[in-house]
Amino acid sequence: MTSRFELFVAARYLRAHRKEKVISMITAISVMGVAAGVMALVLALAVTNGFRNTLERNLLGAMAHINVIPRQPGDGIENWQVLSERLAHVPHVVAVSPVLYSPTYFSGPLLQKGGEIKGVEVDRELAISTTLRKLKEGSVDRLRDPNASPPGIVLGADLASDTGMVVGANVEILTDELTPVGPRPVRRRFKVCGIFDTGFYEINDNWAYTAIGAAQKALGTDQINQIELNVDDLNRADTIAGEIEKIAGARYTTTTWMERNRQLLGALRMERMVTIIVISLIELVAALNIFITLVMGVMEKYRDIAILMSMGARLEQVRRIFILQGVLIGIVGTILGLGAGYTLAFFAEKYRWIPLDETVYSMRFVPFEPRGVDALWIAALAVFVSFLATLYPARNAARVAPAEVLRYE
Repeated sequence: MTSRFELFVAARYLRAHRKEKVISMITAISVMGVAAGVMALVLALAVTNGFRNTLERNLLGAMAHINVIPRQPGDGIENWQVLSERLAHVPHVVAVSPVLYSPTYFSGPLLQKGGEIKGVEVDRELAISTTLRKLKEGSVDRLRDPNASPPGIVLGADLASDTGMVVGANVEILTDELTPVGPRPVRRRFKVCGIFDTGFYEINDNWAYTAIGAAQKALGTDQINQIELNVDDLNRADTIAGEIEKIAGARYTTTTWMERNRQLLGALRMERMVTIIVISLIELVAALNIFITLVMGVMEKYRDIAILMSMGARLEQVRRIFILQGVLIGIVGTILGLGAGYTLAFFAEKYRWIPLDETVYSMRFVPFEPRGVDALWIAALAVFVSFLATLYPARNAARVAPAEVLRYE
């Protein structure tokens, strides 16, 4: 057990002495090395967590947890009203929304642009996603009116900006209408009743919402092509999807939010692992500095060690003095690094210090989201690495022979 004597001596050795300025400088560098490693790891993990959480929030805010789709591509879902009600009673399902997706072209005053139109039942869609809740202009009231002429449409902010559309203007969309002789292109007119901004570029730039009846009329069909569901536990989406497939029947299959974003989520997990490994190398450099500091300290303090041992200090006490010296360096550096890292992450997130090109990264700035739990294992790692760096110098200190050192004193 460590006594106050060992802690006092270890702290005393860390203070500056006129004859040991080089060692004191190396000690300061060791502390700053630990602090730099801890700070870098906090910031790197905050960025990684920020990207992952922001992407997940944006994606899950715009898409359902589970989608029921026809097993044969291009088919529709027949009797979708009945099937939707059956799926609503599946355990753990909290929301169900029938939707009709279709690629289309939007024609505005500035240009024509391709995108995706989504026909929805407004109240059910509001229970599935948050997109229609993030209106920067207008409202969804026109989407609820089945007699609106022309029907209403809600555009993404970047889609509206690119095509030159504003709330109250008319936009034409190009769709394929099914006829007895095959599909033919048809222009349909909609009135822009709202513009949404999710903060996620891919959604803002490509998506538009309209009433499911208006979408069916524009596409010349009475069917839908997907049923979206939300569940009460995201992590059990795969299991619940299996139960939904049994109820939906052999003609339909399911996809989950994890399957649709598997590559993205996998890349984020790999990035986190690589970040931890690379940044942790800074801690190894700091540990090397601690090692050098203690080795030089032992060499400088042979006489002091010999005197302590001749006065009754045990080998274990001498060893613990130098272990404590290195651990104190690690603790001080860890405290400084955690303080600096979390402070910088807070202000970087609050004031959005690092802007991004949202056409590339799908967000406008680098998000910083430090987690409190990360501080625990980062601190433990830094102190543990500092401890390992003390073992060899501490063992050498305990092997000093007092008689040999003091023979000529």
